[in-house]
Amino acid sequence: MSQPSSHQRPLAGKHALITGSTSGIGLGIAQRLAAAGASITVNGFGEASQIDALCKDLSTTHGVKVVFDGSDMTQVKAIETMISRAETEFGRLDILVNNAGIQHTAPIASFPVERWDAVIALNLSAVFHGTRCALPGMVARNWGRIINIASAHGLVASVEKSAYVAAKHGVVGLTKVTALEHARSGITCNAICPGWVLTPLVQKQIDARSSAQGIDQAAAKAQLLGEKQPSQEFVTPEQIGELALFLCSDAAAQVRGAAWSIDGGWTAQ
Repeated sequence: MSQPSSHQRPLAGKHALITGSTSGIGLGIAQRLAAAGASITVNGFGEASQIDALCKDLSTTHGVKVVFDGSDMTQVKAIETMISRAETEFGRLDILVNNAGIQHTAPIASFPVERWDAVIALNLSAVFHGTRCALPGMVARNWGRIINIASAHGLVASVEKSAYVAAKHGVVGLTKVTALEHARSGITCNAICPGWVLTPLVQKQIDARSSAQGIDQAAAKAQLLGEKQPSQEFVTPEQIGELALFLCSDAAAQVRGAAWSIDGGWTAQ
């Protein structure tokens, strides 16, 4: 059997760390980058046995080294240790995908302060800390790709999502600053702004809607999509993975500081 060509595996020799990659969008990105030849650091929460199986499957399927790091992305020291450990384990960190996130919905006047702090810590501050820790190695090699998973809510707002919207708007702004500070280097930074993706996070909102209104899952999904997403279809983790791969490519070398919508027309309205 012939070996895959460099065209088929354009990220061979590269190492990618994807936060929040044990499920959903992060896992979709990890799978696509591994298929392109990148070694992978998986991060997130879950049952140890399931995570072990996930990492073994990624490694076996794509013939790349895969390790798991369960660092808590709300803890600064844990992020610093994770980046350092990843660079030591693989000798380099070429691609950082800041994806980990949580959601909480409530009106501003009654928004729990501790939930605000938690959402900002994971959805925004972790992006900053991961980026600042990864940049020195990227600068030394004069090559790097930082991909921040923002949201349609990084560009527009919805009621009762003050912390999430504020955090994701912050991620888009941080993306632009990072890109500008390294505009004359081989390091790029861009944001992907998905609309509704059927992840565990969104499934919880569908479940809540179904329960509150006494409607079935299909009706709850249709209602959710109908409010925001003109395509009436969910974005898939696989589609986001393909976009992430493009942003890692030479073709995207001059895509810098972009907030790339993949939202079924949500922000086109």
